[in-house]
Amino acid sequence: MKKIVIASDHAGYDLKNTIVSYLVQLGYDVDDKGTNSTESVDYPDFAHMVGSDINNGIADKGIVICGSGNGVNMTVNKYPNVRAALCWNKEIAKLARLHNDANILALPARFITKEEAIDCVFEFLTTPFEGGRHINRVKKIPIPSKQN
Repeated sequence: MKKIVIASDHAGYDLKNTIVSYLVQLGYDVDDKGTNSTESVDYPDFAHMVGSDINNGIADKGIVICGSGNGVNMTVNKYPNVRAALCWNKEIAKLARLHNDANILALPARFITKEEAIDCVFEFLTTPFEGGRHINRVKKIPIPSKQN
């Protein structure tokens, strides 16, 4: 069973709950890091938990959600082993996996429907990394270390 870690801020709370239910139905082991209400919170507090778990290999894939998706995406992408992709339709989610080997899906709760979000999650979880010419490109994503 694959482990998925998920978190949202207050704007993404309802969408997160929909996605958690969907993932559980599919048989995934879901680690919900919160938030647990629509009361205003700071998105980095929750996104960092997902970024850390993916960075350290504790979970296979992650999902982060906020109003625009931008804040949580920026936060998790600070971790060296994270490749998060902000997706708002299934085609972008599929390409994020195929070409970029994305390991975290960032969703904009205020700009997509629940159905579109589920489509993104499905593509993200079922699309393998294509490899090939994309391997070298993905290896170049981290900031290069200084050469002496």
